[in-house]
Amino acid sequence: SSMEKNRFMRLMVLFDLPTETKLHLKRYRDFVKYLKSEGYIRLQYSVYSKLCINSDSVRTAEKRLLVNAPVEGDVRFLIVTERQFQNIANINGSYSLQEQITTTDLTLMIGGLNDESDL
Repeated sequence: SSMEKNRFMRLMVLFDLPTETKLHLKRYRDFVKYLKSEGYIRLQYSVYSKLCINSDSVRTAEKRLLVNAPVEGDVRFLIVTERQFQNIANINGSYSLQEQITTTDLTLMIGGLNDESDL
């Protein structure tokens, strides 16, 4: 049902981080490593998205993001429903393989979720 589909949420993270120094680069790499370890997938250069099974899962992911985001730079996030996420228009129609897998195969999406209840 449409209710079922709407409980899936996406937390989208958009960031610009400084890369002038070795320390900046390390922080950048560490943040990207953190995002990947938490199950975020890369949509574009500094745009990542995480599929969450419900609003509790989104809130947990949000708290973890706030703790782990670098102090310098511009880091923003947006929470949307899975349906809104599916409606993102892609002008050139090119999707990363990882993105195709997580958006088209619901069973794989569910199987790939991290359990965040142990925060």
